[in-house]
Amino acid sequence: MRVLLVTAVAAVLSCVAVSTPPGEAQEPPSIVGSFPLKGLSGATDWINSKPLTAKQLKGKVVLVDFWTYSCINCLRAVPYVRAWADKYKDSGLVVIGVHSPEFEFEGQMPNVQKAVKKFGITYPVAVDSNHAIWNAFHNEYWPAHYFIDATGKVRYEHFGEGEYEQSERWIQELLKEANKRPMAVSTVKVNAQGVEAASDVSDVRSPETYIGYERAEHFASSGGIKSDVEHLYIAPDHPRLNEWGFAGKWVDHKQVAVLQSAGGKIVFRFHARDLHLVLGPRADGQPVRFRVTIDGQRPGANHGVDTDAEGNGIVTDLRLYQLVRQKGPIADHTFVIEFQDPGVQAFSFTFG
Repeated sequence: MRVLLVTAVAAVLSCVAVSTPPGEAQEPPSIVGSFPLKGLSGATDWINSKPLTAKQLKGKVVLVDFWTYSCINCLRAVPYVRAWADKYKDSGLVVIGVHSPEFEFEGQMPNVQKAVKKFGITYPVAVDSNHAIWNAFHNEYWPAHYFIDATGKVRYEHFGEGEYEQSERWIQELLKEANKRPMAVSTVKVNAQGVEAASDVSDVRSPETYIGYERAEHFASSGGIKSDVEHLYIAPDHPRLNEWGFAGKWVDHKQVAVLQSAGGKIVFRFHARDLHLVLGPRADGQPVRFRVTIDGQRPGANHGVDTDAEGNGIVTDLRLYQLVRQKGPIADHTFVIEFQDPGVQAFSFTFG
């Protein structure tokens, strides 16, 4: 589950677990009982719908889904949100996807439109590039689901992946109240594929890891990260679990690292079934070719949806790329991605 802290004045990105003293659990902020739908007026644009208002939605049960298209946690929840929107649309449920960006490129309307089409989202999407709706809901998480009754009051909320049956029970209960008649008790069955497939949470030992220096951790190339200047890096020879590093000439900025010459690499020692990397092509839009290895070998059957068995792939858009999906037992492995062209933009690793 990602976390974003946003003030009304400026967006301060912090998509890591909120730190708490040892032994203390932190409760997510709750807005149950509040009436935040007026915040929809802060959308910078809408997809699949004309602008919706709190007044128009009165009498409807509303599910608000905060997401952003390069967030793997969000993408694994999307199949359920799609299924609920389809199953309950004739019973009075309105699903609204609120797209609140983490990275700057996710706030660009053409990128959001392309993602909505790619993931088969047909319900209304409020484009929240300035985080106005995010602030109105006092939200801090991707994904975050708010279940709102026919009076506009938040009755239930869920942060992160999972507990989908419980969430659907709340949809049924709120529709039962609004329609004053019983609802079917069955729940949706989802068979998600590709990046939308559920994580193997029992065997993920690698955390989301940012490449931009503002939130980078566990960097293992000698000398550390050099901020905002070109530097020739040497990859770590024997990285420990969750350590990573560069090889070649890179410029590391707050949110993104940009490769300056062909042949540059990123190395990561990981433990998970799936490895994803948020990447973008050259600044002028030209694609960047790459090759992936696992422990020095081609991935074979363990390749992801964005690589072939030889480990080859190409960066064409600013988005999340699934580079590894292992078929057998999970163990520690060293992942290497080598870029055959300069200019690639690298943002963050996620696992599943």
